[in-house]
Amino acid sequence: MKQLLPGIWQWSCFSDEKQVDFNGLFLTVGEHRIVIDPPPMTAEASTLIRRQGALDYIIVTNRDHLREAVAYQAEFRCQLQIPEADASQMDVKPTKTYKDGELLPGGIWAIQLKDQKSPGESALYIQQGKGVLIVGDALIGKPAGALSLLPSERYADVAKAKEGLRRLLKYNFDSILVGDGASIVFGAKQAVEQVLQA
Repeated sequence: MKQLLPGIWQWSCFSDEKQVDFNGLFLTVGEHRIVIDPPPMTAEASTLIRRQGALDYIIVTNRDHLREAVAYQAEFRCQLQIPEADASQMDVKPTKTYKDGELLPGGIWAIQLKDQKSPGESALYIQQGKGVLIVGDALIGKPAGALSLLPSERYADVAKAKEGLRRLLKYNFDSILVGDGASIVFGAKQAVEQVLQA
């Protein structure tokens, strides 16, 4: 469990299949305690989260990042929020679904990204410090220090997927925290620009 930014911690579990870390985030924003896209928790992650008090929300960025959210929703007795556009493709009963442009708990803005691998693929934006962007499968932190797209067969149209991601450049951010791979804490906007120019 490592602290990436003030009030933001990340824990990871390595996927042998994908050969990449699957990351979960724990945020303390004001009075809210939020987990995003949780893979199995390490003992350290579970202890740190419990020490902060009751977990309030689990937010999932896309249908494939449900991961351990249902188990943790039951365990922590918290609310579960998922993208409305992916809800019909997920075998779960969320507390609430969210849409593009919606302000989520903790002052997190939902940004739905068009033409990605799932219709509800969303980034989450926090106006903290120089700006923090959280992505599920929209971008992968691989290799470390850079970003990449998913393999091309995961998209109906790669060019359209890239175009859909351009929307992220309208936001001011210096950090991008990824669901898969290595997060970039400083200079992330340049990394996004580079992957979209490739």
